[in-house]
Amino acid sequence: MSKIRNKKKREKFDVISNVIIVLFALLNLFPLYWLFTSSLKNSSDVVKMPPDWWPKSITFSNYVDVFQNQPALRWTFNSIYVSGVSTIIVIIVGAMAAYAFSKINFKGKDIIFIIFISSLMIPKEIMIVPLFRITQQFGMVNSYNGMIWPNVAAAFGVFLLKGFFDLTPNALREAGRIDGANEWRIFTRIMVPIIKPGIGALFILNFVQVWNDYLWQLVIGQENKMKTLMVGTATLMQDLNPNFAYKMAGATIAAIPMLLVFMLFQRFFTNGITAGAVKE
Repeated sequence: MSKIRNKKKREKFDVISNVIIVLFALLNLFPLYWLFTSSLKNSSDVVKMPPDWWPKSITFSNYVDVFQNQPALRWTFNSIYVSGVSTIIVIIVGAMAAYAFSKINFKGKDIIFIIFISSLMIPKEIMIVPLFRITQQFGMVNSYNGMIWPNVAAAFGVFLLKGFFDLTPNALREAGRIDGANEWRIFTRIMVPIIKPGIGALFILNFVQVWNDYLWQLVIGQENKMKTLMVGTATLMQDLNPNFAYKMAGATIAAIPMLLVFMLFQRFFTNGITAGAVKE
């Protein structure tokens, strides 16, 4: 009888827990719902009180105005290009550095790794001025190079992927050496496929971070054609008589690529953040 009661208690607890989780999920999705529905309203309807939870008259004129009056397509391309290329380079460089720190023995490895990871404690805002001066001297202002390369020198990707390499058994490297594989072949053909969940998690995290990097993109992309969606969307707000629905449409356009990236890499992201949670 006690087992039956305990089972019923667990089932009741599971039902209550699932209901609470669903409620919190809906609560977190509400800002996205409000953003999308507001982009389909007139500006006056966005700020009216009490609010309309669903637009009384749906209009797509805000999206039409964004693409007709602003170079929204160019901004979208800039954001996708900068975020995508930066993330790919971060994964390549980070994977090679993480593999070296994890599997290759060299003098001063631990000290170099500690110093390298310590850079995570330095806020990027502190480095904005010297970083801008460096990019200016290299002639990278108002260019994709100026937006991309400063994001590559990040320690987070190395730190994340090193944890995945640490979990891979050294016996795999030894087996590869027995088969005659060199270090590069072991890295590309054996180790990298094993840490795909970590790469997927890093892709999402870094892509979103670069996509939302408003401050650096504002500083380095000064010309209108070099603006990203985040910077371009911020300029849609007028000082006089602001069109809130217009800005909501721009923010919706900026959010769609991130949602698509997350849905495409969700499986890898979930596996990546749960790897190591269960011990064998």
